Amino acid sequence: MNRRSLLGAFAALFVAGPASAEDAWPNKPVKIIVPFPAGGTSDAMGRMVADGLSREFGQQFIVENIGGAGGQIGTARAVKMPADGYTLVLTGVGQNAVMHGLNPNPGYDSMRDFIHISQIHSGPNVLVVHPGTPFKTFNELIDYVRANPGKLNYGYTHAASGHMAMELLKQSGRLFIVGIPYRGGGPMLQDLLGGQIPMMFINQDAALPHVKAGKLRALAVTSKERNPLYPDVPTVEESGFKGYQALSWSGLSALKSTPQPIVDKLEAAMKKIMSSPEIKQRMESVGFIVPPQGSKAYTEFVKKEIDLWTRVIKTANIRPE
Repeated sequence: MNRRSLLGAFAALFVAGPASAEDAWPNKPVKIIVPFPAGGTSDAMGRMVADGLSREFGQQFIVENIGGAGGQIGTARAVKMPADGYTLVLTGVGQNAVMHGLNPNPGYDSMRDFIHISQIHSGPNVLVVHPGTPFKTFNELIDYVRANPGKLNYGYTHAASGHMAMELLKQSGRLFIVGIPYRGGGPMLQDLLGGQIPMMFINQDAALPHVKAGKLRALAVTSKERNPLYPDVPTVEESGFKGYQALSWSGLSALKSTPQPIVDKLEAAMKKIMSSPEIKQRMESVGFIVPPQGSKAYTEFVKKEIDLWTRVIKTANIRPE
């Protein structure tokens, strides 16, 4: 081989090298950071996606749970990892939208530091009351609150989705309802079931068994459309609060500088996984919706959620604990 041919061969290798590495992705296990402890809804979503991606790519996708500070610790740690496609993150309403209203410097920026690949799930909160209360409908409750400002209270855990749903309701209707803070959702739910507090917003999957058993009464859901598991329960919007929506959601994201060919592979795989009849049935059986997929749509959704909850938190003057 002459000198010119040798230089040409080296040049071809140099140009093809990075593309070949991206084409070969994944050639080792991929980590999905779930910034919450094992056992909750976020963990279940992360493991469902990890299983689907493992089958799709023939390579292990492994969940790593890094809990603490409402998802902040694990998410902040994720942004310090190499953006090589081997670290992905489960993003969600708390750590990637609400957190920006609470903390001006959580250690990451949801729009600057991530490529949002695909939404995984969306589900409403449900406004539930103890059956010993006189309220049979959402509008009966609202009429009482307006006629008796400050005389009704509710339970909440700081900056959780139920707390945010109630603050948005109060601001939308200019309602005065007194909040009773709890350190955890378990004790709060027990007090509601026992009649120590009259009402709260709760994730629809957690509320369902108690509503079915008659231990709680569901008055409204916070999604734009009625939830299939609560077909007779109206939305807050259809009950007179135009534009109202407060969702629990999660999605899959990559670090910002992840090569585009890898992002494209992940987006295509997630569209396939989340549109499968198996996943759709599994999600809808517990009241979750599989939203329209795609990086562009999910990115726009995250931005709107950040804007919404930052505004609500600022208006309510909610501060970090």
